[in-house]
Amino acid sequence: MHATLPLLKETDFPAIQRSQLETLQVNLGYVCNQQCLHCHVNAGPKRRESMCRENIEQVLAFIHRAEIRKLDLTGGAPELNPHFRYLVEQARAHDVQVIDRCNLSILSEPGQEDLAEFLARHQVEVVASLPCYLKENVDGQRGKGVYDASMAGLKKLNALGYGQAGSDLVLNLMYNPTGPSLPPPQAQLEADYKRELKNRFDIEFNGLLTLANMPIQRFGSMLISRGDFDSYMNLLKDAHRDDNLQTVMCRHLISINWQGYVYDCDFNQMLDLPLQLSPKPRPHLRDLNHEGLTDLPIMVADHCYGCTAGQGSSCGGALLD
Repeated sequence: MHATLPLLKETDFPAIQRSQLETLQVNLGYVCNQQCLHCHVNAGPKRRESMCRENIEQVLAFIHRAEIRKLDLTGGAPELNPHFRYLVEQARAHDVQVIDRCNLSILSEPGQEDLAEFLARHQVEVVASLPCYLKENVDGQRGKGVYDASMAGLKKLNALGYGQAGSDLVLNLMYNPTGPSLPPPQAQLEADYKRELKNRFDIEFNGLLTLANMPIQRFGSMLISRGDFDSYMNLLKDAHRDDNLQTVMCRHLISINWQGYVYDCDFNQMLDLPLQLSPKPRPHLRDLNHEGLTDLPIMVADHCYGCTAGQGSSCGGALLD
């Protein structure tokens, strides 16, 4: 796989600083039941990296001492970490909002048949990745059979109350382009998704979040192989909007990798650009003083243009209307 960091490190991206910490995003490992072309984590079934119980306890300890109110769980497929359910239970017992970045097909994996019920019982917010409402596009990006498994997963979640009017079980979908282009306007795409999924499968959900593909890891390597890396970077830079700098996710979030090390965001984590905290060049969660994070400079490189291009892009969807 082609390395992208050497192409990204020299940057003119504007300097930004962290605001008050609100969200702890934790990557529980790179093990996944899918192997998607766009994956910025390079996750897959053959990966073995998975957060251990000791680091899970460090996550919980930090949540308590920093009074974190939102825990955002990612992977790979975060549910395949053997301590996933323990972490969710402990966080929810202290009234921490938990988000599960779910790929939907995991809900029908052997051993995960009761996962949807577990998520509903603990009122976990589900952010489900679905790059399109058309079968050929989903299977083309994520693998044969993923679309049908995704629809089955959405129906299972709907049956439990997720995405239904009057329910407090939140189901949001996450869209990313299938190639080197920017996401279309989020509001219009959400309307299209809601119409098509309702008409085709009687599926409902709360909202759609759009996310730009990052020119790193598997997707970045594919761009290099096809000779599209420079043109994609030019697309991102030309579409940059300063307005997005105020609401990029890294200003209110820190990202923890499966080993417990701390980064400004999930994308920096995948490039191994750790949070800069003197005197530790590579801080670990167990050593982190949350009170020293406010106003700390955020490590930036050219991939950051992926978050500020056009309507903006974050784990919470578009930044601008």
